[in-house]
Amino acid sequence: MASRRAFLRRLAAVGGAAVVPSIISSAALGRDGAAPPSDRLGLGVIGAGGKARGGMATFMALKDVQAIAIAEPNDKRREQALVAARLKPQDGCRDFREMVVLPNVDVVLVGTPDHWHVLQSIAAAKAGKHVYCEKPLSNTIREGRALVEAVKRYGVVFQHGTQLKSSGGTRLACELVRNGRIGRLKSVRIGSPPGAATGVHPPQPVPDWLDYDMWLGPAPWRPYAPPVVNNCGWYFVSDFSKSGWVAGFGVHDIDIAQWGLGLERTGPVEIEGTGVFPKDGLYDTVLTYRLEFRYANGAVITMTDTGQNRHGVLFEGTEGTVYTRGGIECKPSSLAYERFGANEVHLYQSSNHEANLIECIKTRRETITPAEIAHRSCSTCLLGGIALQLGRRLRWDPAAERFPDNPDANRLLSYAMRSPWTL
Repeated sequence: MASRRAFLRRLAAVGGAAVVPSIISSAALGRDGAAPPSDRLGLGVIGAGGKARGGMATFMALKDVQAIAIAEPNDKRREQALVAARLKPQDGCRDFREMVVLPNVDVVLVGTPDHWHVLQSIAAAKAGKHVYCEKPLSNTIREGRALVEAVKRYGVVFQHGTQLKSSGGTRLACELVRNGRIGRLKSVRIGSPPGAATGVHPPQPVPDWLDYDMWLGPAPWRPYAPPVVNNCGWYFVSDFSKSGWVAGFGVHDIDIAQWGLGLERTGPVEIEGTGVFPKDGLYDTVLTYRLEFRYANGAVITMTDTGQNRHGVLFEGTEGTVYTRGGIECKPSSLAYERFGANEVHLYQSSNHEANLIECIKTRRETITPAEIAHRSCSTCLLGGIALQLGRRLRWDPAAERFPDNPDANRLLSYAMRSPWTL
């Protein structure tokens, strides 16, 4: 990792004179439509898998963002990402803590497995960096609340990676519901992908290109299994993803549903559900499921795997229906052409999730999915995971963020992190 200390050593080695390349690109000078370097925000990326690489590419396409550094304990992935970002080997490291303190990093993209999201986002916030954190926000509800408080304390701008919020169809669907265009709401139904099962995978030696201790981080120690580390299998192992795909994928749809109901800053008061879990093998999170979330105002969201409901969010009213998962389908179709008056609900407009963060860093406006809303969406999913794990109906206090009468459920609001990692 290039650091200020290493830079000063290199500078001293050439007698203190700055070394300037003989050819300076037009991009570096800001002549290709990009902002000059002094006006660009430096991007640091934690993680180099598919989500991190995709988010990095979207950020790099913005004229006022410049990739600076990548932290990833998998050397192979990090090297590939450095090439994609047009960075040098010394711009990468295994330990994210080396990267978040770099003075030329302004924004940190967290694109790691679920169990790392909160600790890495908090570390970035403490270092004064703005944060884009991939979904789901947190692995437990107490982690999520800790992140919300850290974002407030350090005054940084935060965006959660539920990017369907920045689709015009999503916004219109939610505006139709909130402005009563489908009449009295009768039901909200979500279909989200099921979990996965796999066979038994014997432990294998840790390869030399992986810092496995750093990859595990706060999660319990367990033997190295390639499907977990290399094939996103961590989504289906409760040590790394407490609620499995219910939170890992379902947070997108819960985020939309709560937005459409105007409940994006609270949570359900009652949760119940049933699910089928793997009987053996490496993966242990829920496969198929049906959940009901009841809210204080009487609204109910039913969430199932996609074997029972179409993937996306369906709002059903007495005068029509609206379906969305980024796009929009309406019955009657004329609903798609509705316009709203000045005194009606007009929801936050964003056409690019990453660009929305950059704009808000400059204006200090709240992003379309700030930490509190992200926490509430993720919490609902995590509550679903707890209800499925315990197999019973649960009452929840969204203000206190506790189960008022269930100590077994309250014990699942957090977990003991592996030393030396703590909130």
